[in-house]
Amino acid sequence: MNCPTCKASELRPVLTKQGVEVDYCDSCAGIWLDKGEIFHFTKRRKELANSLKSGVQQARPTSRQCPKTGEALQELPLFDGTLVIDYCPASGGMWFDKGELKKVLTVDPRKLAIKIEPWTGEDDASTAEPAETDPQILATPPSPLPNLALRATMTVVSLYALLTLVLVLCVEFAKLPPSWALLIGVAIALVQFLLGPWLMDLSLNWFYKMEWVPFHRLPVHLHRFVQQVCKEKNMDIPRFGIIDDGGPNAFTYGHTPNNARIVITRGLLDLLDESEVQAVVAHEVGHAKNWDMFLMTVVQLVPLILYYVYRTLMQVKSGSRSNQKGSGHVALLAIGTYVLYIVCEYIVLWFSRTREYYADRFAGEVTKAPNSLSSALVKIAYGLAGQEGGKEEKATQRSSKLDAVGAMGIFDSGMASSFALSAYAADRSSATVTDLGQRSNILGAMKWDLWNPWAKYFELHSTHPLVANRMNHLGNQAQAMGQEPFIRFSLRRPESYWDEFFVDIMIMFLPFVALAGLAGAAFFVQIDWLFGVAFAVTGFLMLFKMGFSYPAEVFPEMSVSSLLKKVKVSGVRGVPCRLKGKVVGKGVAGLIWSEDFVMQDETGIIFLDYRQPLRIWEFFFGLMRAQDLQDAEVEIKGWYRRSPMPYIELKTLRTERKSRECYVYTIKTITAYLMLIGGAAATILLLFT
Repeated sequence: MNCPTCKASELRPVLTKQGVEVDYCDSCAGIWLDKGEIFHFTKRRKELANSLKSGVQQARPTSRQCPKTGEALQELPLFDGTLVIDYCPASGGMWFDKGELKKVLTVDPRKLAIKIEPWTGEDDASTAEPAETDPQILATPPSPLPNLALRATMTVVSLYALLTLVLVLCVEFAKLPPSWALLIGVAIALVQFLLGPWLMDLSLNWFYKMEWVPFHRLPVHLHRFVQQVCKEKNMDIPRFGIIDDGGPNAFTYGHTPNNARIVITRGLLDLLDESEVQAVVAHEVGHAKNWDMFLMTVVQLVPLILYYVYRTLMQVKSGSRSNQKGSGHVALLAIGTYVLYIVCEYIVLWFSRTREYYADRFAGEVTKAPNSLSSALVKIAYGLAGQEGGKEEKATQRSSKLDAVGAMGIFDSGMASSFALSAYAADRSSATVTDLGQRSNILGAMKWDLWNPWAKYFELHSTHPLVANRMNHLGNQAQAMGQEPFIRFSLRRPESYWDEFFVDIMIMFLPFVALAGLAGAAFFVQIDWLFGVAFAVTGFLMLFKMGFSYPAEVFPEMSVSSLLKKVKVSGVRGVPCRLKGKVVGKGVAGLIWSEDFVMQDETGIIFLDYRQPLRIWEFFFGLMRAQDLQDAEVEIKGWYRRSPMPYIELKTLRTERKSRECYVYTIKTITAYLMLIGGAAATILLLFT
């Protein structure tokens, strides 16, 4: 993009104090903000929105041209004429000349607070141009990966050693018959391994609208590629299924490399070019070739069995209350088993992330183009994330899904809450990232992965590594092949972001901690009116949390790409926004009762999280109404979040014919007020009676 003032000078991305990337002109020090980005730089969104609305009505044409669209910019007065900027009605972008920000900052620094961080050429990763071949690059070996065979052996031996110890203790102290303990393991192993793939076949056919496709009916380029790879690797050709959904996704399952099934969605074929589709399929073939399906089934049996042993011990404890000594031993054993179950879950996740890097490397080797998978990751990964739209399952419930299958996807389906694609224009199938603006958007999306502490937390609980980490590994592989990495991320972090992380944690748990603490104190000192205080304080803190997590004074119109540049965002810290676009798929690709959606605007696609107070409400909406919104033009209003991938928690979803409301925000607010008022009333009554 060229500067509207200098015209010949090219804008480059730079960081601001807020961790948001903007486009900057080195010659005239002007700043370009994309649609909605200005709201990242103020806490007084309502005042700014009103000023923008008033300014648009007074806008006058100028001779300058929009760097994105080439159309004429308009002169826009803000804050009663204190600040005059150039505005593009078509793209929603804004241009700030040098010194214009200082004018408004001298009046009220809280209105806008843009501060450009110092920038050097060495840090500018987005300006790197692709190179064909560099002799120095060829001499650089790829970063080594941990030995997969060694990790697999260590993981399996360690997990089954722990499982054997628990079963022995159950026999010795809980007086469980040895046959009972053995039966638990054998039964689960048989169902999970032997019947798992066929149960998945039935599930995909019945509930996900999947169609098995004869191998010769695949796209010609994919048919030839898979045939060649399987011949080179001495494998049988996998069975292919296609789910008719616009969301891009792929996964594999089966017993061995020779009976693998690979399932892809229509959106994967629509959004990715031929080389990217081949790279994703190669990734799935890599899982089969490395026996990942078998290994993940084996290692995931251990935490599964431990969980059912824990449940069995709890039942034994309930039946042995007459024998207090025996009951105590069983209780301790149950607690220890549950702790080991949690530990084993993390070991399995750690092992899963390791084999994910190997599948990526396999794809890079057979395609001889690691950048193709990196490009596909950008299109898919920002991206698939959150448990069925970000909703959390209760910790005491074990998922009935086949976890080994979920781990075989291109992304962690257990963490899926979004599809977001930035920096790709209307022709998604032929998009590249050679354009500086596209690189800027990708770097903006990667910052959250690499800088925000929440990203590491979510990676710890995920079967897949962070997307940015995978792209860095693929970049190392490309460099070893003499290719310029798809993108280099060497941006300097402007701050630590740990202060926001700890604030989020505090606000997340503060109401529950207050309720438990005050209620416990009231019970301990036997003062009845303290219970009322506990509920009143909790209600007040819930309202405070709602104000923090659900800011609702104004919902400015934004775009997917402008939202992805926000680093200070999490599942707790939401960004109010309004977007216009088209529904291209369901949240869970092909699932007939999925209530969530994937929406596409002019800059990308993003996951829409449809929430209601009752899950049964969501289920029937997904089953009976969600299909009506397929391919519909919509305007949505809600809160942008990341956990770990970007999604929007819906407040309203409007089409030409109908508006649909999500009432979670309303119910939470009413509940908080009821607790505050009810607790205060109870306190007063108990004090004066």
